[in-house]
Amino acid sequence: MLSERLLSTVVRETTKQYLKLDSCTDARMPAPKPGQPYMLYMHVPFCERLCPYCSFNRFPFSEDRARPYFANMRKEMMMLKELGYDFDSVYIGGGTPTIMLDELCETIDLARDTFSIKEVSSETNPNHLIPSYLEKLKGRVQRLSVGVQSFDDNLLKQMDRYDKYGCGQEILERIAEASPYFVSMNADMIFNFPAQTEDTLVHDIEMVIESGASQTTFYPLMASPSVERSLARTVGKVDYEREGRFYEIITSLLTDEVPGVYTGPEGEQGEKGLFNFGSAWTFNRRPVLARDVQTRPAEQRREYVKLQPGSAPEMVTLVETDAPVAEAPVASQPMIDEYVVDYEEYPAIGSGGITYLGSSLFVNTFSVKDYNAAIESGRMSMMGKTTFNLRERMRYRFMMQLFGLRLDKKAFERDFGVSIDRGLPAEMTFMRACGAFATDNEYELTLTAKGRYLMVVMMRQFFIGVNNLRDQARAALTGEERELLFG
Repeated sequence: MLSERLLSTVVRETTKQYLKLDSCTDARMPAPKPGQPYMLYMHVPFCERLCPYCSFNRFPFSEDRARPYFANMRKEMMMLKELGYDFDSVYIGGGTPTIMLDELCETIDLARDTFSIKEVSSETNPNHLIPSYLEKLKGRVQRLSVGVQSFDDNLLKQMDRYDKYGCGQEILERIAEASPYFVSMNADMIFNFPAQTEDTLVHDIEMVIESGASQTTFYPLMASPSVERSLARTVGKVDYEREGRFYEIITSLLTDEVPGVYTGPEGEQGEKGLFNFGSAWTFNRRPVLARDVQTRPAEQRREYVKLQPGSAPEMVTLVETDAPVAEAPVASQPMIDEYVVDYEEYPAIGSGGITYLGSSLFVNTFSVKDYNAAIESGRMSMMGKTTFNLRERMRYRFMMQLFGLRLDKKAFERDFGVSIDRGLPAEMTFMRACGAFATDNEYELTLTAKGRYLMVVMMRQFFIGVNNLRDQARAALTGEERELLFG
């Protein structure tokens, strides 16, 4: 697709220009703005296995390394309190946040005691979806996001996840068992693996539906320079030419109408199927009200529904009524799918965390050793900083809000002192020429199907740019920590 290739090139080159780290010696983050809502991001950089596609800050797990780290992250959290911050939401990413459950629970409890926390989102891996973990997370975490990546056993083996996390069927069963513990259970998936075919992708989508997860995120595989070699060695070279077709399959199977399945009124993006769009690559399950699949040929019975939380997925029989007949595992309220969409500004604590406040982006040291030393000396852990000019801030707003499926034109003009057409004329001309906008009036922009895919492309390239920023921070590692990552 010509528009995809052009957009990829433009975003790649522009991110190279403005995502460059300068040295930062600030002892504290900037203070909060009165009335500005903030989310707190925490980073836990420890994993049992280092996945070949991951560019986030992560190290092989060691209890001796992790326990003091959690203690210092709690100290850094209190530094934010001293600066005057309050938070209604926490997102804990990694790494594997649940790798030391007692430390994670203590950290969440302190956050809830200190701030006005209403919801906590955390990432995890499939091997932690077991009763002893789930019982402790219940009530503490509202949204749990499990890194599945694929249910295909061959792909799991390529990624070195099969032996550690189990086969696809085992992962599916664990998600089904874990879902009732949380307001929202998200299945994190990756598409466009070199060895992935359309059939294996369809199977992944069917397994997500069968699992009962209330939310799923399908990220395109991102070949950042730091992981390009390991990706090529383990799963092969990424082919972006078929990415659009794969995205079309995902959105069609998740959001298009399923014959004989009624999910209520059409969604805001025209969805009539089992899921609504939460962002360009996140999908939230819709309540299923009635179905008539029993009378259809067996080969057409591809819908799976989890009738009650905790029950096994099974087919639904003929129903000749509009009355609700099945309780789908649907979150009672929208949960965070991409915190960069829900919160424009957010401080981050922990080694490798990335903060965005005002016009500045701060990167915390990637060295756990240096992180601990900074916190114990009474300093926060920023090691690098990049500052966005007005145009770059406008581009960031444009990208994040449209990735979240709607841009508020009036708010844009209020915040930047210029209309979006005057502030970003080239971007608006390109998107209009591509037929990206479903709504383009004086109040808002919304997206067509093509527009949503272009936002996937834009965010893919932006995140590759952010990963390059991480590489700049990672390059400062020395000694044992460098050996742990690079050998």
